[in-house]
Amino acid sequence: MDSIYNNVIKEILDEKVWLLMGEGIIKIFLVLLLSRIIIRIGKTILNKFFKARLRSPIRVSERREATLIKLLENIITYVINFIALIMILDIFGIEVMPLLAGAGVLGLAIGFGAQSLVKDIITGFFVIFEDHFSVGDYIKINTFEGEVLEIGLRTTKIKSSSGELHFIPNGSIIQVTNYSILNSMAVVDVTIPNDGSVELAEKVLIDLLSSMEGKYEALINAPEFLGIETVGPDEIVLRVTAETKPMYHVEISRMLRKEISAALDLSGITSTYKGSES
Repeated sequence: MDSIYNNVIKEILDEKVWLLMGEGIIKIFLVLLLSRIIIRIGKTILNKFFKARLRSPIRVSERREATLIKLLENIITYVINFIALIMILDIFGIEVMPLLAGAGVLGLAIGFGAQSLVKDIITGFFVIFEDHFSVGDYIKINTFEGEVLEIGLRTTKIKSSSGELHFIPNGSIIQVTNYSILNSMAVVDVTIPNDGSVELAEKVLIDLLSSMEGKYEALINAPEFLGIETVGPDEIVLRVTAETKPMYHVEISRMLRKEISAALDLSGITSTYKGSES
């Protein structure tokens, strides 16, 4: 016991041990620092490259550019961190090549148990390169609906309108509804009394809607008066539609209700509203 104790004390007090330990700590610190710098430089170059493409006549959409930037940033981070880990293992004196060879065999062995992970990655690539959806799009995946914050190699992040952040494995994406690609349609049903004022209401609406062209940036064309939707014993329903930029249908519906209400009130017509957006 005394000999073991003396050997331990000798090793602890050995100057060379402390020098080697200090040298190793400095090397590890430099590797970590250098990896952070390289990752930051890589991301900066990547963003500058895509900004330069803004002046190019051949470009992909801004939606897809944002998605590709996020994906490539993730790849840069993974690759540099992996290289840094290999360098740190080498500093500790661990033989890297046999470890990598063993990892290859082990990876093959566990690959059969990681089929869901492989499926997530493959599906993620198809989502990006087939442009099913991109960062910033408002989509619905299965039962989850919200804005796409990030599309990774394994998961997609969606933020719902009420603030929840959903992490969805790419492999579980079976059906996607994208609300941000095509123009939306605002539909407003105006209910007026069945007291003979329908012709006046039609004229007021036609005059109002024709004057709204170009008034709101989100409007594609002037809103359209479709005519009488339903007739009841006490009320008549008139329908107005408007084509809008993607995801602006709710905002335009509200503006339509406000302006139609004001115009009909000036004409002495009482109105109520129903609306649907698509």
